[in-house]
Amino acid sequence: MSSLVRIDPFRDLMTFRTAMDRLFDETVGQPGAAFSGLAVPAIDLYQTAEEVVIKASLPGVDPKEIHISVTGDVLTLRGEVREERGVEGAQYHVKERRFGGFTRSIGLPTAVVADKADAQFEHGVLTLKLPKAEEVKPKTITVRAR
Repeated sequence: MSSLVRIDPFRDLMTFRTAMDRLFDETVGQPGAAFSGLAVPAIDLYQTAEEVVIKASLPGVDPKEIHISVTGDVLTLRGEVREERGVEGAQYHVKERRFGGFTRSIGLPTAVVADKADAQFEHGVLTLKLPKAEEVKPKTITVRAR
């Protein structure tokens, strides 16, 4: 005797969606993993009372190849990782490191004085400190008692 099985037309559709989500997460879901296509360098951005600080992971980038610009409230990082020549006669088994240009633009949380910026590059990490504009720095008001 055979039994009846209820057909669920959405089951296969959900399996396909799960597979597509996984594919998207593996290729695009990790910013900074590579410098080609949609990938961009990973950054940290925070602010203190006096400045805005951006830290960008730029492994393999020559500091001379990093270009930083501030236009209005947008900071743009541009650079390039140059491809190394392969070893002649060698047979590569894995070649995952990416080469090529990158651009990353990010909105700044407040007005800054770009002319007084300090940029340092150490161990593949760019640290950019941008002093806040005077008009946006917190002002303290002293209360006098009578």
